[in-house]
Amino acid sequence: MKKITAIEAQKKNPNRVNIHLEGEFAFALARITAAWLKVGDLLSDEKIAKLQQEDARERAYQQAMLFLSYRARSEKELRQNLLKHEYPEDAIETTLQRLRESGLANDNEFARAWVENRNTFRPRSRRALTMELRQKGLDAETVHAAVSAVDESALAYETAQKRAARLTGLEWSEFRRKLSEYLARRGFPYSVIAPVVTQIWNETHTEEIHYEDEDST
Repeated sequence: MKKITAIEAQKKNPNRVNIHLEGEFAFALARITAAWLKVGDLLSDEKIAKLQQEDARERAYQQAMLFLSYRARSEKELRQNLLKHEYPEDAIETTLQRLRESGLANDNEFARAWVENRNTFRPRSRRALTMELRQKGLDAETVHAAVSAVDESALAYETAQKRAARLTGLEWSEFRRKLSEYLARRGFPYSVIAPVVTQIWNETHTEEIHYEDEDST
C-alpha cells in the first residue's frame, strides 16, 4: 500500500491532477477520476491499476468528443482516431459504447447526414456516395439505405446548371465535352450525363440550334 501525499492540479491542464505517492510523483489522472481521492488515502497496486484504467477511458472519451466537435464521424473513423492516439482497446470499446448510448456514434444517422450534406454542397452520384461511405467503414446495408433515395438526374441537373454559367460562349461540342467531364468526375453515369447536358444547352441557348440526346434518337 502506498499513501497519497499530494494531489496537485496541472498548470497546463487544470482538468488533470498529479498524484504523489510517498512524496514522489506517481501518475496523473483526470480530475473527475480523482474526485474521490484525498491526501492520506492508501492505494494498493490493484487500486492504482484500476484508477489508471478509468483514466484511460476518460481520456479516450474526451479525445473522441474533441474529434466529433469538428463534424460527425463514423464508428470506424472514431476507432482509428483513438488507435492513432494509442488508447488501449478496453478504453476504445468503452468510449464507443458511451457514444452509441448517447447517439453520438450512429452509422445510420452518419450515412444519412453525409448524403444530405453532399447533396446540398457537393452533389455526387449514388456510386460515388457509396464509395465514400464504404471508405468510412459503413456496411453495405447501411450505405444502401442512405443512397437508395438519391435522385441522380435531379442532382446532375442542379450541378450542371451551376457549372454551365462558366461555359458561356462555347460551341456545342466543347460545351458538351467540358460539362460532361465535370459531371463524370462527380461519378454520374453517362446515361444521366448525356440527357442533362443536352437539356442544359437547350435551356440556355433558346435562340440557337437545339440538340437532342443521342441516346433518345
